[in-house]
Amino acid sequence: MPLSARPRRLGVFATVSALATVSALLVALTACSGSSNGDGDLNLVHQGRLTFATSAPMDTPWFADGQPTNGRGFESALAYAIAAKLGFSADQVRWTTVSRNDALAAGKKNFDIDIDHVAMSPQLRENVDQSAGYYTVPQTVVALRTSRIAQVTTLAGLRDAKLGVPATGNGQATITKLIAPVQEPAVFTDTNEAAEALENGPIDGIVVDFVTAFALTHTLPNAFILGQFFGAEPMDQLGMVFEKGNPLAQSVNDALARLRGSGDLLRIAGQWLGAEAGAPALQ
Repeated sequence: MPLSARPRRLGVFATVSALATVSALLVALTACSGSSNGDGDLNLVHQGRLTFATSAPMDTPWFADGQPTNGRGFESALAYAIAAKLGFSADQVRWTTVSRNDALAAGKKNFDIDIDHVAMSPQLRENVDQSAGYYTVPQTVVALRTSRIAQVTTLAGLRDAKLGVPATGNGQATITKLIAPVQEPAVFTDTNEAAEALENGPIDGIVVDFVTAFALTHTLPNAFILGQFFGAEPMDQLGMVFEKGNPLAQSVNDALARLRGSGDLLRIAGQWLGAEAGAPALQ
């Protein structure tokens, strides 16, 4: 069954109790942010508010429970950490749902920052601006829980596996250099074709990037992320999206630099994108 035909669940916005959780997070982060309020000279859609956008469905690990406003999930937690560094309180943060196509198209935006696990690219920057990278995307192995490799915990343990890879990514080179399998990897036209092969049994697992891997686990029954690892090829960076020419991008880059320097960015990624999120490292 092609991935495009599989149902995806839609999220809903947060409750008052979730907002209280976010408020506690922002109090802690704002205490060391160096900013006193969310106005200043920032170029915002609505002065005094910071408006984030993302697309539906709002799936894990990027958002938890389909609720971007609860501060849980990697991109929700990161958004509120950035808001705190810019001097915004919880009740000054707003969320709106915007399709990926609309967010990346040229023209006026109804949001300040789009955070939607978008890979950075020169082509995108012809239409919009992007922040500095906030996450380096590793490679992953996706398998079925019934697969013979389901208990593997190391790259060496995959050498006897029959792995598949979409032709469009870096997975084939990664498999060859880091796993060195006994069997040649099966190359498929796209991720849909590879997913069908995984369901039907010709292959034991698929090597894809981290973002694609989580999409597969939401759409492919019984699929899970066996593990993640950093590939031998150049890897994508995720960047936030802004209306072209908006100087807010530089303010966000400054906030990201402070989060990176304090270790908070690594901590947030570790909490939501690591072993606790079901994506252990393969060594």
